[in-house]
Amino acid sequence: MVEPSSSSVAELPRQPELKRAIGPKLLLFFVVGDILGTGIYALTGDVAARIGGALWVPFLAAFIVAFLTAFSYLELVGKYPGAGGAALFTHKAFGVQFLTFMVTFTVMSSGVTSAASAAKAFGDTYLRQFATLPLWLVAAAFVTGLALINFRGVGESMKANVLLTCIELSGLLIIIGAGMWAIGQGQGDASRLVEVDTSNSGVLLSITAATSLAFFAMVGFEDSVNMAEETRDPVKIFPKAMLIGMGVAATIYVLVAVVASTLVPAHELAAAKSGALLKVLQVSSPGFPLQLFGAIGLLAVINSALINMLMASRLLYGMANERILPSVFGTVHPSRRTPWVSIVFTSVIAYVLVISVDLSVLGGTTALLLLAVFTLVNFAVLVLRKDKVEHKHFRAPTWAPVVGIVLCGFLATPLSGRPSSQFLIAGILLWVGVLLWFVNYLVVGRVSFDPSHLDDSRDHPHDDRD
Repeated sequence: MVEPSSSSVAELPRQPELKRAIGPKLLLFFVVGDILGTGIYALTGDVAARIGGALWVPFLAAFIVAFLTAFSYLELVGKYPGAGGAALFTHKAFGVQFLTFMVTFTVMSSGVTSAASAAKAFGDTYLRQFATLPLWLVAAAFVTGLALINFRGVGESMKANVLLTCIELSGLLIIIGAGMWAIGQGQGDASRLVEVDTSNSGVLLSITAATSLAFFAMVGFEDSVNMAEETRDPVKIFPKAMLIGMGVAATIYVLVAVVASTLVPAHELAAAKSGALLKVLQVSSPGFPLQLFGAIGLLAVINSALINMLMASRLLYGMANERILPSVFGTVHPSRRTPWVSIVFTSVIAYVLVISVDLSVLGGTTALLLLAVFTLVNFAVLVLRKDKVEHKHFRAPTWAPVVGIVLCGFLATPLSGRPSSQFLIAGILLWVGVLLWFVNYLVVGRVSFDPSHLDDSRDHPHDDRD
């Protein structure tokens, strides 16, 4: 029988606290940058295919769902400012080892599917502004490149996050600015903004189906809780920074959607798929160099994929160190000091997904996995109300997590119009986790899982999972 790993950790000398260097402005910028990314750059066309001209509606609905869940994260990070992550909150609330493991593995899987989405957008859309190559070759080069950088070791800084956020934001502002100018010159048709495509289903199902995909563009905000220990007075500034940051990101998304629908018919956006924003730019500003926007898109999706693969491999490594997965995944390269087996494992999965699964399915699967996690987090905040702490902290209105449970839970079911292919991919990934769990269980016996030890593997300043 394996003794709980927390006992061995307790014997280690107490480490100094992380430096609290993040103020309200930097945290606000971080939250915005954490949300902006592959979702809006790659899935606008696929969302338009599901909703029609009312493209702004699912992005606004996705924001509302995410906003409600943010209240739960804010209460939990306020109560436990030194701890971050859905797995730890779930563990505190329910104390079920296997459930905690599955939440952790689900988050890890969402990182892989998100990175695969970015790789797909890289090869199928933005790279084509410079060269046209077979997807299998681009995917191999892209995933291998990420693996090599991951293997070498990457230390992101807040300054790098600011720079990358500026680049991602600049591309969206170009779309908004050029689009508004074109609309002001009389281009486009504003009546499209209220058109909902009901050819395949009713109005409600069209909206929920589109929202279930658009939600991919809003995730990432929850990862800012990992910065709580490095934030000055997190209990005070975290709520305002997160909620305002989410509002800013959602406003940008809605404006992009309004411009896109006004200038380009929904069927043309749908036909353009991941190149929908390039289509909008062609219509609004024919003289604008598409290669420049293509370069911005490349940087946006590369950064998103890299950080997600870093997160996924480190979570896998952390679970191996906790002895809840086979120890081989905890193998560290002697000179680079990086978890090379976990890097190879997650990279192989990502490559298979890129060459075999459609972009919209990958994005939808990422949203599905995280919606399931968010449902549990909303439950956890209600369960943990019985756990009182001495310091003051943000308290979510009770209705917020309750409504969050309903909406997140609904969007994670087939009733929302989510295609079965997303459940299939998510199910395969989670069954891999279950299989690894039981293989390890047969080898080492009963184990104890303390997810707080995974925090170090997830301390990165820019997840950008969307």
